[in-house]
Amino acid sequence: MNADHLHQFVWMSRPLMQAAEICVEAGLVGTRLTVRMRAVLEILQKHGAQTVPEIAAKLEIKRQYVQVMCNETLASGLVEQRANPRHKRSPILALTAHGRTLIEEIVSKELKIMEEVGADLSHEDILTAREIVLSVTEALINRAGEVE
Repeated sequence: MNADHLHQFVWMSRPLMQAAEICVEAGLVGTRLTVRMRAVLEILQKHGAQTVPEIAAKLEIKRQYVQVMCNETLASGLVEQRANPRHKRSPILALTAHGRTLIEEIVSKELKIMEEVGADLSHEDILTAREIVLSVTEALINRAGEVE
């Protein structure tokens, strides 16, 4: 194991995420969505109706910030509130039909971009890269927990 290479690998995650965000933003042009609204829609698409705390846990960001994100999606009409039988003060958020159609179209376009970007990458290389990212992320999170 070369520590310098692993260090470079970890720090390359920032330009990767910045480039991904630029591509996501470009794909949202004309949709009236922001990147953060898109994130809420994607969580609801993947996991079904959720409360704000559940969305925050899946996005791994603070509930208060996710509340702002969810308020934006509610105001847009892409998400609706439903009563939560388990908790009166924490409504369930669900995609509207328009919200579901829109996020499905966006994700479909993003997958086409990934097909183009990954055209020269083998399935095995992608799986290996994914496993490395997951492993290093978990190790760093565990280490951060030890420090706190």
